Amino acid sequence: MNIMGKNAESKASGAREYLTFRLGAEEYGIDILKVQEIRGYEQPTRIANAPEFIKGVVNLRGTIVPIVDMRLKFNCSEVEYNSFTVVIILNLRNRVVGIVVDSVSDVMELAPEAIRPAPDIESAIDNGCILGLGSVGERMLILLDIEKLMSNVDMGLVAPAE
Repeated sequence: MNIMGKNAESKASGAREYLTFRLGAEEYGIDILKVQEIRGYEQPTRIANAPEFIKGVVNLRGTIVPIVDMRLKFNCSEVEYNSFTVVIILNLRNRVVGIVVDSVSDVMELAPEAIRPAPDIESAIDNGCILGLGSVGERMLILLDIEKLMSNVDMGLVAPAE
């Protein structure tokens, strides 16, 4: 089967592709269409009075990109940056933002029936920013609405949808 046929089939079934990444022991997924590129971690330039989870900014081919450390944002334990640490560059409503994650796993296609609603529990992530839990074999993915997460009041990185 050619790729075009498979792609058309996926769209007809409502399946969506998610880029999966790790933060500690958890695995998360974000809509692949929001991802612009994946880069190795480089120390950003710190901005005075920025929240702790905003590590600073980097110059990406002339665009100043704020860098958010997702471990700090989600109140995870501190992590040391290593060769697996990457920055996922996102394009959200014409605003470019980078998120630091422990590692990128792969791109997974999930059909709507493979996604379950997230339980209503108190967590560091606003429940409105969790699309659901995707299961693939033994793997459990926390699917994030990354656009909504980045437009939260405390983040202020992306203007809310009008």
